Amino acid sequence: MTKESLMAMGLTEEQATKVMEGLNGSFVTKTRFNEVNEELKTAKATITERDGQLNALKTSGADAAALQEQITQLQADNAAKDKAHAEEIQKIKMDNALEKALTDAKAINPATVKPLLTAFMEKATLDDDGTIRGLADEIGKLAKTEGTSFLFKADDTAQQTTTISGASPAGSTSVNPTTKAGTYETRLADARKAGNSALAVAIKREAAADGVELY
Repeated sequence: MTKESLMAMGLTEEQATKVMEGLNGSFVTKTRFNEVNEELKTAKATITERDGQLNALKTSGADAAALQEQITQLQADNAAKDKAHAEEIQKIKMDNALEKALTDAKAINPATVKPLLTAFMEKATLDDDGTIRGLADEIGKLAKTEGTSFLFKADDTAQQTTTISGASPAGSTSVNPTTKAGTYETRLADARKAGNSALAVAIKREAAADGVELY
């Protein structure tokens, strides 16, 4: 990614220069670019806003006591805004890290898996390397659990082994359609019994893609 390509995406020349200096000429992923761009936009907006506040104070004509009171109020307001901006940037980083982790884990549809990680993400923390502490293990549990493993693409090697070990004699049907439908119905019933509507929807979609219609 070059300075010119950054400018083509909408950054000013100053912003593009800062991004390239921060990267030291290295390639940046789209998620990292979005994080840096958001930080730059926030910083620029903050500087512009506070320059305006200072100019307003200079021309207010207030006495020393009133001026100090205004400054104190502005400091409190700006501290609250700084906290809100920091939380917004942190959320962007967490969302990007979650999306990348699910992609790396070969989640078929990350949007379907995310609701299953809500409780974990509420307490999750971001490490210095940009990953979420313990997230890989948490996703690994979902990928290995019988009721949720279908949400992830199976390992090619494991898939080949299963096919060979379960091979049917020549001329026979490898999977009985009735048995296949029954498996989906059982999984759907279990999901509904557990009150997991997101999982139930995912099972119905998987079954539909496999030619089985569930109700």
